[in-house]
Amino acid sequence: MQETTPRPLAEALAHARDLAQAQIDTALGTYDGPVAEAMRYACGGGKGLRGFLVIESARLHGIAPGMAAPAAAAIEALHAYSLVHDDLPCMDDDDLRRGQPTVHKAFDEATAVLAGDALLTLAFKILASEDTHSDPAVRLRLIERLADASGANGMVGGQMIDMLQEASPRDLNTITRMQRLKTGALISYSVEAGAIIGGASVNARHALAGFAQDLGLAYQIADDLLDATGDQTVVGKTLRSDADAGKANFVTILGVEGARERVQLLAAQARQHLDFFRDRANILLQSVDYVLDRTR
Repeated sequence: MQETTPRPLAEALAHARDLAQAQIDTALGTYDGPVAEAMRYACGGGKGLRGFLVIESARLHGIAPGMAAPAAAAIEALHAYSLVHDDLPCMDDDDLRRGQPTVHKAFDEATAVLAGDALLTLAFKILASEDTHSDPAVRLRLIERLADASGANGMVGGQMIDMLQEASPRDLNTITRMQRLKTGALISYSVEAGAIIGGASVNARHALAGFAQDLGLAYQIADDLLDATGDQTVVGKTLRSDADAGKANFVTILGVEGARERVQLLAAQARQHLDFFRDRANILLQSVDYVLDRTR
């Protein structure tokens, strides 16, 4: 099946990805050696959804895409680190990512670990720069919230739950909590970062938080559906890995149809949160369908 991304959304995604990648390339401009090469390799080929969410959330509050690009680059660098480490033999032990060999396969395991570490620290360096925002208080808030979203109370905590649950049965509540942390926390941060940069009102931040939470969980359920029903040559990563490892996910617990119903419910809720912004949120509204309909 071919994706039918609406043209305005496709253009916005591509523009956001290019802006974030340009910022990462600039930040890596003085880096050389094997670790730098692995970092550049890890940052290539992604969809750029998280950076796009930063830029579009900021745009809702009058911030031009170029002004939000550094924060978008920071989240994309941190996301790249998370994928490098997630693919390691001690984690999910995957050989394929974005249609290419994973970093530890293209280089070696030690280089992959170091490249991931360096991308993590690069993300915080970018956020600390005056280029990200002229107000130090805004930069500190962006740094603080990213630390929360990516650390033990966020993505890392979700990964730990995933690892601890490998040998024991999982229920729906456990999987939901795990994925809200492992996947949803960075998606929520991406939307929140744009609101922080734009100085959003309390009501706007509340609406965006609800949107991001529902979108993040919908994204993960859609990912589980891709894992169960997708074409590996299109998706670009190893599929059926949860089933092969005997791990439960949304599809194994809810079934394919049940998972599809759940993701449609979450999508409807995500759209409803954006009613607060009326027509200004049209691109973000289209991103909900993009998450549902993606084939990779």
